[in-house]
Amino acid sequence: MKEIKLVKNRSDIGAGTRGADLGVDAIEIAAINQNDNYFNSYSFEDLETENESIYNKVKNSFAKRIGSVFTVCDRLSHRVTDLINQDIYPIVISGDHSSALGTLSGVKAAKSDQKMGVVWIDAHADLHSPYTSPSGNVHGMPLAAGLSVDNKAYQVNEVPDETALMWDRLKNIGIPGKKLDFSNLIYFGVRDTEAPEDGCMSDENIKNYTVEEIRFRGIEKCLQEALLKLENCDVIYISFDVDSLDCDRISKGTGTPVPRGFDIDEVIQIINTLIRTGKTACFEVVEVNPTLDNENRMAIAAFEVLKAVTLVIEEVHLSK
Repeated sequence: MKEIKLVKNRSDIGAGTRGADLGVDAIEIAAINQNDNYFNSYSFEDLETENESIYNKVKNSFAKRIGSVFTVCDRLSHRVTDLINQDIYPIVISGDHSSALGTLSGVKAAKSDQKMGVVWIDAHADLHSPYTSPSGNVHGMPLAAGLSVDNKAYQVNEVPDETALMWDRLKNIGIPGKKLDFSNLIYFGVRDTEAPEDGCMSDENIKNYTVEEIRFRGIEKCLQEALLKLENCDVIYISFDVDSLDCDRISKGTGTPVPRGFDIDEVIQIINTLIRTGKTACFEVVEVNPTLDNENRMAIAAFEVLKAVTLVIEEVHLSK
């Protein structure tokens, strides 16, 4: 990689709470208030959003605004693919987590002949589909779409044909079909799930390194296991949802805060250990919502992670 590029995706239409579209700006403000020149140090682009669709009447109640989410994810997928093909390392700063489908699909499309691993640092499993979602918010579905699973064994919703067709389109962004195998997905910090997700995680034996396990067994030991599990992967995509952080100790400035999460140093160590493999092709941070915050604390935490991670991306990838 010869260059880092920041991709700013101010979309929050996949979330149930408005405000994550302001997360990019909140992180920039955190940098400005620290007199940090980070956002002037890298080239960037602003992705066009579909945020005006929030005013439209919801037709697909089991996958709200799925048509607009498709447009955003498809757009983001193309940009990530183009950047990687230009030997550029994209750092994606997004609103809600539905965007991650676009990002991971873009990585896979650029590396279609390679096996992709995904590291999901999140309080939530994001394994719902329209057939299982209790809320219909698509930010709880990106991994199911990336894995191309409906999870109908745990179906709770009768999904109309229109929604089912759009869901199938979502699963085929970037390249047709699934982008990764269950065996190449690792969770860090997942602790707030529903029964259909629990069933899928159990059935598919998805590894989740909980905060408790990492602190009991030691973070270095858990990370070495994770690296061994991803050893067969040629490329790795890392998705960092700020709700993986401890909302009580750091901030509730995210749409779905969950207590007993990671501290900032733990998240930085997890991400940077993976980046040092030299296999990562993209890093994404999502779900900062300053409208739910006090003194912009979550954005400050996200910027601390972003800055520390970018230094290692430069060290590992820009020296190649």
